[in-house]
Amino acid sequence: MSINSKSTKDDGGETTMVPAQDEDDLQLQLHRTWHLVESFAASFCALNFIGGVRSAIFIGLLAGGPAAIWSSYLITIVFMMITAAVLAEICSALPLSGSIYIWAAESAGPKYARFVGFIVAWWSCTAWMTFAAGNCQTTANYIVSQLAVWEVDFPGGVGNDNIKWRSLIWAISEGLLIVAVAINYLPPRLYSFIFRLSIFLMMLDFFLCLIWLPIGVSKTYGFRSAKDVFTMTYNGTGAPAGWNWILSFLFTAGTMTGFDASGHIAEETKNARVVAGKGILFSAIATGVLGFVTAILFLFCTPDLEVLFSLQAPQPFVQLYALALGKKGSIFMTIIAVLGLIINTSIAIVAASRLVFAVARDGVLPMSGWIGQVDSQGQPKNAITVIYVFGALILCTILPSQVAFYSLVSAGGVPTIAAYGLISLLRLTQTPDGFQSSYFYLGRYRKPFYVVAILFNALIVAVMLSPFFFPVTAETFNFACVIFGSITIFGILSWYFTPAEKWLRREQILQGLHTTSWRESTDAHSEETRGIWVTRLSPIGSRRVLR
Repeated sequence: MSINSKSTKDDGGETTMVPAQDEDDLQLQLHRTWHLVESFAASFCALNFIGGVRSAIFIGLLAGGPAAIWSSYLITIVFMMITAAVLAEICSALPLSGSIYIWAAESAGPKYARFVGFIVAWWSCTAWMTFAAGNCQTTANYIVSQLAVWEVDFPGGVGNDNIKWRSLIWAISEGLLIVAVAINYLPPRLYSFIFRLSIFLMMLDFFLCLIWLPIGVSKTYGFRSAKDVFTMTYNGTGAPAGWNWILSFLFTAGTMTGFDASGHIAEETKNARVVAGKGILFSAIATGVLGFVTAILFLFCTPDLEVLFSLQAPQPFVQLYALALGKKGSIFMTIIAVLGLIINTSIAIVAASRLVFAVARDGVLPMSGWIGQVDSQGQPKNAITVIYVFGALILCTILPSQVAFYSLVSAGGVPTIAAYGLISLLRLTQTPDGFQSSYFYLGRYRKPFYVVAILFNALIVAVMLSPFFFPVTAETFNFACVIFGSITIFGILSWYFTPAEKWLRREQILQGLHTTSWRESTDAHSEETRGIWVTRLSPIGSRRVLR
């Protein structure tokens, strides 16, 4: 591959010699038109604090009750902020698409890079690809819950043991997936509007809950007392008291997992070395604070636990809105929630498709040459299509067994949290003094931050793999441990059987480390106009892409 030089002018009018790129290079390059708003929205909207709290708060109430929810949430905010800082540090040094597995590989150093890279690539692809399917099913639950509000009889009854009911959920979920994927085919500049629309809908949803819901509650069943909200405990899991409380982290940490999305669109973001890291940090902070406020709000606005747990709709909050706001009010709030979740799913597909694109561009997937292509507007539409096919197939598991589908989706959060902890572990043990070129370099605080992130994320992985209901039976067994173990084995087998010269060669890792070290002596803020080169790992060698 030959690269020739040509002259260009930067924003200051200075003439600079930059290499001209082959057509083959151009076919692998994403557009670079997004800014801080899009970077922030990629994570903030994928996290979806209002939807996450609304969907999972019932888990927290079962595991420890209201007192466990607010106390565990405060702990989660602190430790997730530290985890976000660790990721922002390495994201700034390596702002590349599919970033999380590249961060892990480079953090491991040359000796273990390929092994770690394969495993985390499998982890992250599985997590993000199943997330889109799970979101569609969650959205479908909002829609069908209106049947319970309006007391509509469904043939065979409402329940997962009814194949007709499962078929309805499946059909709606598949339709929602098509809509979410179709939005992703918009040109990048138009998709910027989708990011902004998602933020608007989430904040509209939040303020309606903050203002309208309390008014409705005050006129109907009344607020919970402050004593109930801050001191009441509950054990609905059957676990020992201490572990029952710790299981509440399944709710709190689950609502704050996914802020690495800003890193996945780094190659499409201007001044990514600074902006992508800010996207990670700002989205984690905003999600934590707003999610905590939302959780406290909902705790005051929920009825007695006996009433709450008696609600039979797939999404009980739809019935709760009906109790507080009336049937018509519940329809309006359901529409806002559904629109927000559809766009939220679309944004999750953005992160997932860039991850799949990056893995394919590095040459390890079947049909990599096709999946790793971008169109004339610098968008990986083939990777988006792959996400759709995978998501559609995952949703089909609803038909034979809702339990099988829930197991697949519930396992989706484990690999992401495991990757957060593994990156922190590798930074502590393998490359503690590396990546000092990072705009968000943690300096003397880095090792304490790494240790804290390791311990907290290890705890969350244990919680996510733990059974939720005790005693454990075949019906209550958490298959997340089996699925996570299988994914890890697939990653190890891929590493073993994929030739070393095909993906993540040792010299590529060394060159990546050398590149980040070399950037310390450059003016990183002029990256866009001075023609700094960022090494991009490629199956055909070290492909260099102009930034």
